[in-house]
Amino acid sequence: MNSAPLSGLYAPSLSLLTDLYQVTMAYGYWQQGLQDREAVFHLYFRKAPFQGGYAVVAGLAYAVDYLQNLRFSEDDLTYLGSLKSSKGAAMFPAEFLQYLRELKFTCDVDAIAEGTVVFGNEPLIRVQGPLLQAQLVETALLTLVNFQTLIATKASRIREAAGSDTVLEFGLRRAQGPDGGLSASRAAYLGGVDATSNVLAGQRFGIPVKGTHAHSWVMAFGDEETAFTAYAKAFPDDSVFLVDTYDTLEGVRHAIKVAREMRANGHELGGIRLDSGDLAYLSREARALLNEAGFNNVRIVASNDLEENLITSLKQQGAKIDTWGIGTQLVTAYDQPALGGVYKLAALRKPDDSGWDFTIKLSEQLAKTSIPGILQVRRYETDKGQPRADMLYNVAEPLPEQLTLVDPLDATRRRAVRPDAPYRELLEPIFRNGELVHTLPTLQESRARAHREILSLDPSIRRFLNPHTYPVGLEESLNTFRTKLILEKRPVRPA
Repeated sequence: MNSAPLSGLYAPSLSLLTDLYQVTMAYGYWQQGLQDREAVFHLYFRKAPFQGGYAVVAGLAYAVDYLQNLRFSEDDLTYLGSLKSSKGAAMFPAEFLQYLRELKFTCDVDAIAEGTVVFGNEPLIRVQGPLLQAQLVETALLTLVNFQTLIATKASRIREAAGSDTVLEFGLRRAQGPDGGLSASRAAYLGGVDATSNVLAGQRFGIPVKGTHAHSWVMAFGDEETAFTAYAKAFPDDSVFLVDTYDTLEGVRHAIKVAREMRANGHELGGIRLDSGDLAYLSREARALLNEAGFNNVRIVASNDLEENLITSLKQQGAKIDTWGIGTQLVTAYDQPALGGVYKLAALRKPDDSGWDFTIKLSEQLAKTSIPGILQVRRYETDKGQPRADMLYNVAEPLPEQLTLVDPLDATRRRAVRPDAPYRELLEPIFRNGELVHTLPTLQESRARAHREILSLDPSIRRFLNPHTYPVGLEESLNTFRTKLILEKRPVRPA
C-alpha cells in the first residue's frame, strides 16, 4: 500500500494544480506587500449532497500529501514566465518568480478527520498563515476534498440501502478519467463499499479487489456452458458466472450444470451475476433454481446502473440479491455531480498586529453569507456518544459561561447547551508552521470511523427522503457579531 496518494502517482510538483486567478492574486498580494499578512480561510459546503441529511469527510490524506510537497519546480516557473498579458508583456516579473522559487509552505492547518460525518457550514479545513500561501492552496484543496467527500457520502448511502449485503465498486470504466476513477475507488471504500474492481486502487490503497467476467468471455466461446467450464478451470474456487449474455434463466441453468461438475471435482461455484432485465423477478427465479439444485450458498450478484434508491426498491420487491455491484451511479455521484464546497476568507491580522479584522462575504441569500472568525466545530453528544448538536464558535474570542446555539438561517431558533454536556472538538491540528504534526489514520481506520459515525446518527437523519435536519448552530455571540457585520457592510438603499 502506497502512503503518498498524490505524489506517488503524479509529478512531485503539483503547484500548478490551481486556477490562474490564484496565481494572479498571489502576485497582487506580493506586489502590495501583503504576502505575509496573517489570514484565516475555511473550506466548507453549505448543504449536504443528494438532498440528504449529512456528508462524510474524505480526501484529507490527498490534501496533506499536496501541502507537504507544495513547491514550484523549474518547469513550473518556466511556464509561468512564458505567460503574457493582453499587451504581450510578461504576466509575472522575474522577481516574483524568484519569490515562488523560494516559497515554503508555513501555514497552520486544522481539519476534521476523514470518515467523520459533517453538516452544512461546518469548516472541514481551516488554513491559517501568510495570506499569499493560504490563498494559493484554495483550488487544490477544494478539488481534492470536494470530490472524495461527495463519493464517500454516496457510498455511505448505498451501504445504508444494502444493509449487511456485500457492496462492490465497479465504476472505473465509467469514471471521469483515471484520477476520477482512482479517487472514487478510495472514497467509496472509505464510505462503506467492501471491495473494488479497480486493480490500481487495490495496489495503492490496500482495498480488496473483486470481479467476475464480461459478456465478451461468454461470446468468445461457442456457448455458455463451454465458457463457464473454461472459467471454472481457470478459477476453480473463485468463479462468478455472468448469466445474462443470451437468456438469463437459461444461463442460470447452464451455471448450475457447470457447478455440479465443479462440486464433483471438490470445488464450489461462488456466484452468478445478473446485469440486465427485471432484477427483482430474475433474482427470485434464479434463487429458486439454485436452491432446488442444492446450491443454496451460491451468491447472486446484481449490477446494471444501481444506486441507493433502486436497491431500496428491489429489496422492497423481495429481490434475492446478496451482492451489489455499483458502477456509474457511484463514481459519477449521480444525481449530484459536485459537492459545492467553498473556501472563504474569514479573518486578517490587523496591520499593527493588535488583533484580528474578521471578514464576511455577503450575498442576497443568507445561506450564502459566510461566517467570520477563526472557527472551531464543537459536537455535543449523548452519554452514549450519539451526536446531539454542533456549535460553530470563534476561538479568538472567549466563550460565555452559558452557551446558546443560534440557527444561522433563523435567529429565532435557539438551543441552550447544558453546562455539563459532553462534547468533542472536530477540527484537529494537522500542520503547524508548515510541518506535519498529525499521524494520519490508515484508510481502513478512516473507513471504520465512517461506519461508526454513520450508525451513531439518528435514523431520521440517515433516511433518503426528507431527512431530519441535524442542528448546527452558531454560538450566540458569534451570531450577534455576524449580524453586526452584515449590517455594517450592507448599504442602506433608498426606498
